Amino acid sequence: MKNYIIIFLVAIIGVTATAQDKNARATLEVDGICGMCKKRIETAAIKTKGVKSAVWNVETKECSLIFDENKTDVATISQSIANVGHDTKEIKATEEAYNSVHACCLYRDEKVQKDHDNN
Repeated sequence: MKNYIIIFLVAIIGVTATAQDKNARATLEVDGICGMCKKRIETAAIKTKGVKSAVWNVETKECSLIFDENKTDVATISQSIANVGHDTKEIKATEEAYNSVHACCLYRDEKVQKDHDNN
């Protein structure tokens, strides 16, 4: 009977020791300018397999992420965001993707930036 208890305890300790928190947290710098950008950035991140949460702040230009690191990584999420037209610190959106965003979301354009600063 003692042997069974010892084996059981060793098994429990082994399982507990190998259990990992697979959720990772990261923050990405993402260029954007308005609420429509926020929705587009967050949607692109969330649609990336393994991303559980994405919140982009218009003021700080940072996207806070929670994701399953067994399913995705920061580079993949950055690429998903760049694919919808927003530059990240790691990956710049293609001209085609950037030009596909709404005219008020053209964050590289100084005139658009000034228009948003006035609001």
